[in-house]
Amino acid sequence: MNEFVSYTSEENYVIITINNGKANAISHEVVAGLNASLDKAEQENKVVVLTGKAGIFSGGFDLKVMTKSPEAAKELVTKGSKLSLRMLSFPQPIIIACSGHAIAKGAFLLLSADYRIGVEGDFKIGLNEVMIGMTMHHAGIAIAKARLSEVYLNRSVNNAEIYSSKQAITAGFLDIIVPEDHLLPTAIKVAEMSSKLNKKAHAETKLRVRKQHLQDLENAIALDLKGDIAINS
Repeated sequence: MNEFVSYTSEENYVIITINNGKANAISHEVVAGLNASLDKAEQENKVVVLTGKAGIFSGGFDLKVMTKSPEAAKELVTKGSKLSLRMLSFPQPIIIACSGHAIAKGAFLLLSADYRIGVEGDFKIGLNEVMIGMTMHHAGIAIAKARLSEVYLNRSVNNAEIYSSKQAITAGFLDIIVPEDHLLPTAIKVAEMSSKLNKKAHAETKLRVRKQHLQDLENAIALDLKGDIAINS
């Protein structure tokens, strides 16, 4: 879709891959590429497999943008929140093949998908915003509340606790973990199974199940637009 996001279409599914530097950061260009890819997947009416690069799914928002100014941070965070809103209400199943570390917005993307497959090994998954001096934005809280239990919501959001791949299943960021060489084959297997779902029933049921959460997220995005989003020193 652009130099940071690639798109491969197969018979029953598409593979969308984020590739943006060492941290695989979520930048304006990555968000634009992901939205364009989702547009295409929606047109093709296919299941989505979203992945990153070996060792890292994403380290979160591009810190160069986030530390530039509160306005710059707000613009990128808002785009990211709207991307999560879109993913959570996307008509097709979204499967994430989490190729390694998933921190901050990388972990929020996990919380915005339908099925999440991680990699066994020494990988870090979680929400480090409070650790790096960012008061958690309203949209982040809304996404976490929708997908994490009360115990892990507090540990993850308030305490910025970071989990291993195995712990991330219990916390609610991942559904299963597999050896690295099984990651994409497993994601493809799940995508093939998901393609057998009745598309209309899946899309409508997802919106029913998530109705309150989607409304809460929309309200949270509006709240974030009114306030400041900045990384405090």
